[in-house]
Amino acid sequence: MTNEISGGIDEAESPSNTNPIRLLIIGAGSRGNAYADAVTSSTNAVIAAVAEPIAFKREALGKKYIWHNGHRQDDQEFEDWKAFLQYEIARRKRVEAGGTETVLPGFDGLFVCTLDETHVEIITALAPLGMHIMSEKPLATTLKDCLRIYRSLKAPGLPQPQTVFSIGHVLRYSPHNMLLRKLLVEDEIIGDVISIEHTEPVGWWHFSHSYVRGNWRKESTTAPSLLTKSCHDIDLVLWLLCSASASSKDPPHLPTWVSSTGSLSFFKKSRKPPRAEAATNCLSCPIEDTCIYSAKKIYDEHLLAKGVTHWPVNVVDAEIEDCLAIQGLPSAETKLLKRLAENYDDTTPQEEINGRPWFGRCVWESENDVCDDQLVTMTWDEEPLDRDGIPSIRGRGSKTASIHMIAFTEKQCERRGRIYGIMGEIEYDSKMIRVYDFATREAKIFHPPQPGGRHGGGDVGLAQQFVHAMSAVRDGHMNVDEAQKAYVGCTLEDTIRSHAMVFAAEEARRNKRVVDWNEWWACNVEAMMG
Repeated sequence: MTNEISGGIDEAESPSNTNPIRLLIIGAGSRGNAYADAVTSSTNAVIAAVAEPIAFKREALGKKYIWHNGHRQDDQEFEDWKAFLQYEIARRKRVEAGGTETVLPGFDGLFVCTLDETHVEIITALAPLGMHIMSEKPLATTLKDCLRIYRSLKAPGLPQPQTVFSIGHVLRYSPHNMLLRKLLVEDEIIGDVISIEHTEPVGWWHFSHSYVRGNWRKESTTAPSLLTKSCHDIDLVLWLLCSASASSKDPPHLPTWVSSTGSLSFFKKSRKPPRAEAATNCLSCPIEDTCIYSAKKIYDEHLLAKGVTHWPVNVVDAEIEDCLAIQGLPSAETKLLKRLAENYDDTTPQEEINGRPWFGRCVWESENDVCDDQLVTMTWDEEPLDRDGIPSIRGRGSKTASIHMIAFTEKQCERRGRIYGIMGEIEYDSKMIRVYDFATREAKIFHPPQPGGRHGGGDVGLAQQFVHAMSAVRDGHMNVDEAQKAYVGCTLEDTIRSHAMVFAAEEARRNKRVVDWNEWWACNVEAMMG
């Protein structure tokens, strides 16, 4: 069964090497590669195919995880998800026709690792195939599209989906956070929670890379940064504070109110240093040599010049690793600087500007509009349950949660926070958990395993649990609902709830009001779930 501390799977229950789970990766960018690595390094499943429109990316992932340097089969690479869909429909027709023709095997599941705004089209089109699906977060960029996906995965007339579904909320699966939840919810080590303060420190240059110059810089083309970056954190806090222990059948204790404040406070033209004058690109800027946001400093001097070619350098230029290995550092730097010099002006079509990142662009001239500092507050009212005729508020008392997403930090995505309970206090970062006991006046420090990989081992943990859930269903050990709860640990409704909380918080921020969660859910979600 699931290892509560490490998030791992007992080897005896892993999928058979002789009949491994077969997976398709849709999108061969950084997240597609991260999940391919997590699957192949920690499970017996195989990455059987890749669908990716950029030939270089498709070739790189395929060579590393699928065909290596050997012969490739027709079912191992597709130019995009639509090509895979056509192939799979035709393959199934050949299976149904029978006869003597040898038909290649199908796929058990797939990972959707494309840009956020494409998820809805891909998942709703592939859902009828009945394959198990893992979607990178966020599920979609609007509430309407999240609910479209929800309806596509729910079979008409049936209470539960008929396939396993997982979302890339990898924070649930890191050994650190699994232990944190065990201490808080299962062991009740600080008693009932009164309040939690949780911070996501995005990292000063990471924010500039992804949310000022990168793909997630504009709400109109993607979504608010609270969704694209911190839906992880909203989900984590809801998981810690709403859900009862695994052995309990109590309903979740849901928030009553949600509010939010925040804005784009720094990465805008009014903050541009006067000495930068009219420059719009780092490589032609008079203060490039002293600016901490210089693209040349970030990508070349601090990374490529030191031999670093993985994220974020390979996001700027996908071919940089091969260029460095084959042609050497001078050629790689020339290639990188050429890419960073790319710019736009008033004559550039807006569609072209919106359609790609501009990693050499001045951070105060980048047409970005997403928040770089945002605070979300959730409030729970006391909600007792009847236990043997006696009202009980154990685990269901009034409490509050604050979630702070902030760009301007030294730490990069290394979450930290404090949880205040009636019997003690917990302090945590991404490596340590400190528990102070009011009764003994002593503290105990836990150092959960750090298995490596991204998100503190969360990528590996999610991949393991998703594979094991698929295997349990395929081999007849569990039905879909049982496997979803036992291994994924997050239902499709849980996914919708955490995303809906982000949209409710954004509505609260934009309208400068406090949102009644139950009323908002009934109006905007429940009525549309079908």
